[in-house]
Amino acid sequence: MRLAAILLITTLPVAALPTATHAAGEIWVTNEKDDTISVIDVETRQVVRTIETGERPRGITFNSDGSRLYICASDSDAVQVMDPATGEILHDLPSGDDPEQFVLAPDDRHLWIANEDDAVTTVVDVETRKVVAQINVGIEPEGMAVSPDGKIVVTTSETTNMAHWIDTGKKEIFANTLVDSRPRHAEFTKTSNELWVSSEIGGTITVFDVATQAEKAKVRFEIAGVNADLLQPVGFKFTPDEKTVFVALGPANHVAVVNAETYEVEDYILVGRRVWHMAFSPDFTQLFTTNGVSGDVTVIDVASRQPLESIKVGRFPWGAATRF
Repeated sequence: MRLAAILLITTLPVAALPTATHAAGEIWVTNEKDDTISVIDVETRQVVRTIETGERPRGITFNSDGSRLYICASDSDAVQVMDPATGEILHDLPSGDDPEQFVLAPDDRHLWIANEDDAVTTVVDVETRKVVAQINVGIEPEGMAVSPDGKIVVTTSETTNMAHWIDTGKKEIFANTLVDSRPRHAEFTKTSNELWVSSEIGGTITVFDVATQAEKAKVRFEIAGVNADLLQPVGFKFTPDEKTVFVALGPANHVAVVNAETYEVEDYILVGRRVWHMAFSPDFTQLFTTNGVSGDVTVIDVASRQPLESIKVGRFPWGAATRF
C-alpha cells in the first residue's frame, strides 16, 4: 500500500492535485551523488537550472540577502561560495575535513562548520576567508544551530550522542548534554527559549530549555504498518508562528507534523523514499522535502498537510535552502 501511494504522488497529473497559493522564489537542492545543485522554481515547480559543485554537496545556506550561497562540498573538504545569480563558484573557504553541516551567524560573517572526520567545529570568517577558531567536540559532529541572538552555537555529535553548547564570544563549550542515539539536526526557536535536537537511531526529538540546558520534553513517533527502526528523524522545520514542526523521518518515507506546544504528533504525510531535509516556499504555503533514495522532491501543501506532487532532481538529494 505504501508503494502504491508513493507511485500515486509521482504520477498523478498536476491538474488533479490540490492547488496552493504560489509565491516567487526558488528551492535549491544539493545532490550528493551527482555533485550538483538542482534549482526548483516555486511558481512552476520545475527544475530550471542544474549547477555543478564540488564533491558530495550536502549542507547549503544563503546569506541574509541571498547574494551568496554556501555549500558543504564534503568530499572536497571545502565550503564553496557561489554567486547564485550566475551559478559561478567564487572561491572555497577553509573548512577542515569533511564538512557536513554549518550555520551562518546572524552577523553574516562567521560560518560555524561541523567537521565530521576531525571531531571539531571550525569557525571561518567569510570576509577574510580565514579560520578564526577550532573547537574540539564529540565524535562525528554533524548538526549545527545558532541562537537568533548569535550568542550560542550548538554542535551535535553522532557517535558521542551529545549536544555541545558553545559560547560564541569565548568560542568555548560551556555545557554538554546527552541525547538519544545519533543526533543529526538541531534548531533553536526564535525566542531562544528552546533547542530541538533530532536523534536518527534513537527515533526521537529532544527538546531542551536553553536557559538551563535541561531536557524539557521528548517527541516520539509511531506509524501503523511501519517498523519502529525505520522511524529515523533527521531534518525538521518550524512554521513561522512556531506552533508546528515538520519532521523528516528518513527511511519511514513520511514527514511527521508535531504540535510544538504540546509536543504531540498530529499527523504523518507520505513522501518519497529516504526523506532527509526540507525548505519552505517564501510564503510558507508549501514545504519541499529532499528524498534521497527516490531522487526527488515532494511538495507538501502546508495548510492541508497533503502532498501535491513529486519533482525529479539529481541523485541522492540531501540539503535544501530557499532563495527569496
